[in-house]
Amino acid sequence: MRSRTRVVLALAAGLLTAAPVAAFASSPSIATLDADARASGNRKLEAERIGDRIFAIEWPAQVLKVSANSVDGSLVVGLKVSGVKFHGPLTRTAFESEMTTLVGMAFAADPKVTEVDLWAVVPLTVGKGVIVSGDLATPTTRDVFTISSRRGEPAAALAARVRALRGIYLDEEWARTTLKGETR
Repeated sequence: MRSRTRVVLALAAGLLTAAPVAAFASSPSIATLDADARASGNRKLEAERIGDRIFAIEWPAQVLKVSANSVDGSLVVGLKVSGVKFHGPLTRTAFESEMTTLVGMAFAADPKVTEVDLWAVVPLTVGKGVIVSGDLATPTTRDVFTISSRRGEPAAALAARVRALRGIYLDEEWARTTLKGETR
């Protein structure tokens, strides 16, 4: 017993006097944590990589989710944006600019991206006990802005298309009551 005790004490003393070892790994950034938590699709790693760039910026209209899906050799990215609770006042022009910038960032983040679909949503009130998932689900959000862009569309052409509402869905009532400082 006494020799076992001496061995344990010697080991403990050695551990206490040993030079400290840096055992700390660097913590992931908030953007990386957000990208991981908010990524989805059958190409989740690509969604995370795109999310890493997007979540590094605090956008006036919050990005809720980034999805990436491979379909018939195409990589399609989806960006879901909140249409409520902005991080500051947001005009219609600023909102449209943010949406086109987000689309451009998704293309720039991964050269394999062939299409980006972006939609802004607002929550819907659903009653207690209402089914909100599965085949019989009641919708919990409503689209108020949608845009789809294919790789190769110049940024200026996309911005012009958004301003002119060509191939874009915009809920005009939502824009009038939510986006401040401008009317069209």
